Amino acid sequence: MTAQAQTFPLPVCGASLGNLEAYMQAAMRIPLLDEEEEIRLARKFREQDDLESARQLVLSHLRLVISVARGYLGYGLPHADLIQEGNIGLMKAVKRFDPSRGVRLVSFAIHWIKAEIHEFILKNWRLVKVATTKAQRKLFFNLRSLKNAFAQNEQREHSLQQDEIGQIAARLGVKPEEVAEMERRMGGYDLALEGNPEENDDAPRAPIDYLSDTAQEPTEVIARREYERSHGEGLQTALAVLDARSRRIVEARWLAENGEGATLHDLAAEFQVSAERIRQIETRALQVMRAAMTGETARKKTGQGK
Repeated sequence: MTAQAQTFPLPVCGASLGNLEAYMQAAMRIPLLDEEEEIRLARKFREQDDLESARQLVLSHLRLVISVARGYLGYGLPHADLIQEGNIGLMKAVKRFDPSRGVRLVSFAIHWIKAEIHEFILKNWRLVKVATTKAQRKLFFNLRSLKNAFAQNEQREHSLQQDEIGQIAARLGVKPEEVAEMERRMGGYDLALEGNPEENDDAPRAPIDYLSDTAQEPTEVIARREYERSHGEGLQTALAVLDARSRRIVEARWLAENGEGATLHDLAAEFQVSAERIRQIETRALQVMRAAMTGETARKKTGQGK
């Protein structure tokens, strides 16, 4: 057995800094495969489904994943997580690798490694997705480096100027407004829904304070339904004590189904009296209804007391 074909222990990528360093050191100690050995292992895996051959192909390219993942540290995600996602891409590449095409695995795998890391970043960099279309993804992963290039040229903190937006759009083959929109998205930040419980009373209000809908809390819903029920029953009781004309005036003025009550002049024409007379009847009817509803409420309270 050649040195390249030896069995190597699989490094485990841990979350802590110490484990991560140990993982990278172990991965770097695994020898690279020469082209002949790589082809032999790839063919054995494809033709015989030999998992040990696939394992050796993966192990010999772990250093490639580490190198690629290092280039995405600027997005604020853990290096270990980036490496783990890159390893998934590497395994997918090994599964699809065809040695008969005359391409080395390293050239084939790098695209799969980057694709998995890109997907991971897009899902985790913001709670709200910043890039969903192919053009937006292209912008997301190129805009930062292009902005940095402009900033280095001018030696200042940089926000894109209109001419720079045009240059980037032309280089990436997208519209200038798409560049401007992506810069705004990337310049945003996530805000915790709930505030820090240790903050004092002078701290700014958290979104939960003004976004929560207290009207849908169970106690509020029950109280509202009870009020509507009792109010509806009391209203029907009050209407029942009115004469037909007074009831018609109150219902037309205040209880129209479409929310557009009749005017005093409309009802004056209907009953062939003056608008002032309709107003007097309405005022008297409302007083009678109020007294009836007050009495009904008092009787209910007395009954509850008993």
